[in-house]
Amino acid sequence: MKYGKLCLIAMFLAWFISCDKTEDPSEAIAAKPVTEYVNPFVGTDGHGHTYPGATMPYGMMQLSPDTRLEGWDGCSGYHYSDDKIYGFSHTHLSGTGVSDYGDVLLMPTNQPILNNGADGQKGYRSTFSHEKEEASPGYYSVHLDDTNIEVELTVSRRSGMHRYQYPDSTNQFLILDLEHRDKLLEHELNLESATEVSGKRFSSAWASKQMLYYYIQTSHPIKNWDQDAGDSPTKRALEFENPNNEPVIIKIGISAVDVDGAKNNLKEEIGVKSFEDVRQEATTAWEKELSKIIVEDSDEEKVSTFYTALYHTMLAPNLYQDVDGRYRGMDLEIHQTKDFDYYTVFSLWDTYRAAHPLYTIIDQKRTNDYINTFTAKYDEGGIMPIWDLSGNYTGCMIGYHAVPVIADAYLKGIRNYDIDTAFEAMKHSAMQDHLGLKSYKELGFIPVEEESESVSKTLEYAYDDWTIAQMAKALGAKADYEAFIKRAQNYKNLYNPETGFFQGRYRNTWFSPFDPFEVNFNYTEANAWQYSMYVPQDINGHIKLMGGEANYEAHLDKLFTAARETSGRNQADITGLIGQYAHGNEPSHHMAYLYNYVGKASKTQEKVHEILTTLYSNTPDGISGNEDCGQMSAWYVLSSLGFYPVTPASNQYAIGSPLFDKATIHFENGTSLTIKKNGSGKYIDAMYMDEDPNDWVNSRSHNTAFITHEQLMAGGFWEFDMSTVPDSWGSSLYQTLTTRITNNSIVTPPFIKKGDITFPNQTEIVLETTSSNQDIYYSLNGERFIRYDSAITIANSQLLKTYSVYKGIHSDTIQTDFYKYDADRSVTLNYQFANEYSAGGKNALIDGLKGTRDYRSGAWQGIKNQDLDIMVDLGSLKSVNEVSINFLKEQRSWIFYPQDVEIMLLDSKQEVITSKTIELPETGREEVSEIYTANSSFEKMAARYVKVVAANYGALPEWHLGFPMKGTAWIFVDEITIE
Repeated sequence: MKYGKLCLIAMFLAWFISCDKTEDPSEAIAAKPVTEYVNPFVGTDGHGHTYPGATMPYGMMQLSPDTRLEGWDGCSGYHYSDDKIYGFSHTHLSGTGVSDYGDVLLMPTNQPILNNGADGQKGYRSTFSHEKEEASPGYYSVHLDDTNIEVELTVSRRSGMHRYQYPDSTNQFLILDLEHRDKLLEHELNLESATEVSGKRFSSAWASKQMLYYYIQTSHPIKNWDQDAGDSPTKRALEFENPNNEPVIIKIGISAVDVDGAKNNLKEEIGVKSFEDVRQEATTAWEKELSKIIVEDSDEEKVSTFYTALYHTMLAPNLYQDVDGRYRGMDLEIHQTKDFDYYTVFSLWDTYRAAHPLYTIIDQKRTNDYINTFTAKYDEGGIMPIWDLSGNYTGCMIGYHAVPVIADAYLKGIRNYDIDTAFEAMKHSAMQDHLGLKSYKELGFIPVEEESESVSKTLEYAYDDWTIAQMAKALGAKADYEAFIKRAQNYKNLYNPETGFFQGRYRNTWFSPFDPFEVNFNYTEANAWQYSMYVPQDINGHIKLMGGEANYEAHLDKLFTAARETSGRNQADITGLIGQYAHGNEPSHHMAYLYNYVGKASKTQEKVHEILTTLYSNTPDGISGNEDCGQMSAWYVLSSLGFYPVTPASNQYAIGSPLFDKATIHFENGTSLTIKKNGSGKYIDAMYMDEDPNDWVNSRSHNTAFITHEQLMAGGFWEFDMSTVPDSWGSSLYQTLTTRITNNSIVTPPFIKKGDITFPNQTEIVLETTSSNQDIYYSLNGERFIRYDSAITIANSQLLKTYSVYKGIHSDTIQTDFYKYDADRSVTLNYQFANEYSAGGKNALIDGLKGTRDYRSGAWQGIKNQDLDIMVDLGSLKSVNEVSINFLKEQRSWIFYPQDVEIMLLDSKQEVITSKTIELPETGREEVSEIYTANSSFEKMAARYVKVVAANYGALPEWHLGFPMKGTAWIFVDEITIE
């Protein structure tokens, strides 16, 4: 309904007169300071992996309690289900799936005990309750029940303050523990004076060498500051002289550069300020940042959920630069700049999707800083990182997603950085040979046998390449555009037209047996369902590939209504399930919006509303998966406002379902956009836009389910009329070219639809392509290529080469080796291997193909909770000289060597002739992948059968990450060689 009606105009004028005339009447107004809506405990329960402590927006210090020392749900150091606090450390990660940080633990206590108590013995940890715990932006407090000590924490950007109130003036101890959490590499603990402590802590965990320096000032003298604590202590119990039992204040600065940097950070940021001064400055800073978006709604729980989400988007990336401009670069050397702020903690596989696009709307200055940081890291380390942490390449996650962050910013006009260097770094990232890129460049896809997570990597590389093409086009780099727009279509090479899913190509066959519900090594933290709609750069091309809009819509419907169970390996990240849509992990985040692309916007509105209202809440378990450095929350922020960037770098947003009565976004250029919702329904009945917020009567109707970045940043006023029943609004199929690739089309190479890669006698090979109008050509053993017309039968080992042609365009040439093995041999497996680790089936152990050190290469058989028991039939009595069998270890993936293996030779009646037991090396704690060949000689002994047995390691040892989860080990076995 429009405001053109006179009664509504009268109501508006009456309201306008009652307001302060300096205020814009169309803008949303917060009912109270927005920091009061933030609940830092959201995400601390379940699998959110957030922390509740004190930090500044994008700050270097995260001063927070530690209640958990290890385990997946202890990644942030805190879990809401815990009731014991070990202390308060100064660095934490928000919502990651791997643990690190927890630097420089301080714990006030009443006894000089250096044991933390985790072993069940007496220690310095204390019980606590949530009833005596409080958190708000920049502030945290808790009562320690065991010692009756009150703790308060607050921070500046690089420094922090503790305030302790001990119960009396005696036995006022402070534990300083440098061993806390991850592995300690180097350390220093220097008592400089009765009120000064300094040192360093170099550690290894996710970041292989994190370097941190600290400087501490105490308000009261340390009694035992000059007592000898032995050589290089890692822990100290400091006792305060405080006869009047005043509050004890601890001030601390940190730096990645040196102790002087930590001292200077503390001096410049806190100096002589009081605890209340610093707390107020933190509150003011948070109020300013969070007020970039004002939401107005009668439901305060929704408003709290929103501001907590916005708060979470501002916890990372983290400042990694001292006040003097010095920082630790990707080469772990010291650099300096005052031209921009340098950052770390870029969870790019997650945050390129929505968090960084959000920053391009509300924080363009920092976006420039992030890109300047990327190019600096490129200069320092030789390549832009995928997931960098404290100057370390973590080797975590996939893609090269600094690339779309740069392209998205550039195409939105955010360009305060060296554009040539940025473009050079983007292309450089795409031209490497590691992580499957060598195969990807040569073949147009990554084969299963060459690289783990091959499907996900191929799809995400293709999107990243599209963003390079878009930037190349804008820069007039024609050759680069043509090269990368072709690579952007590589997703087509993994589309199986028979199943309608993206699948792994294993030696140019489709990985089988195929189960779209199965979580396996072909996908990253997902299954085929959850990567089935990942073509953000060419949605229209994907629709065509799937057979049209009806088929595409039907697939989406099945995705959201499929059974919620997954098969295959356990993947803790797959949470927040609606059917097989997994909102708790990032590959699903754009999917609810895809209905817009087939003219069914009401289905997008329905699903988005369902996710907003059922998978987020103002509770400790209010995030349906890992927060992932702001991405989960950025989805909520943008979606609740009514739009989402399905394709970053397209300058286009898909419209969803606005959640709040009114919201106003304040841009850095001084303009603003107000979004108003009329009615309580979730379906859009009409939308109106006007760049003049005071001209509500003449606002124009907007009927497509998309808006552009230009329209968004123009500001003004948007109005949505909502309905409780689906409407035809947004059903127009008008699309901009940003979601389709229309030129430089590629031709997909043929795949082997039928044919055994290894065979005992002969095999029949049937070739096909994703498009029926392509001509196929093949060659055997290097002979000339001939056109393929019918099935090919081979009876010997052969090298097959194939390519396709369409309208004179050739596909990449794919070659596949076919192996013939001894037809007399057969194998019986007295165990059940895991489907995702089948290695091709039961004959995999005698087919001549050996596994590599990557257990996810598709060549290893994986066995869990069972013992190894194999019988090889040689077909007749044979002279056996030697038997060997390969085992893999990778303890971090729970793959252990069996303790020993027994190899037996049996006669024709299956009676044992001889037996030899081989003791295998201990798996050990080293995080390495290694292959051990168990080998035994038999001096040409006649036998019909070879039997191999080995006991599974069983329950994981106490030192293992999986021990708290009562995990059990896998056996990974491959080729049995019998000479």
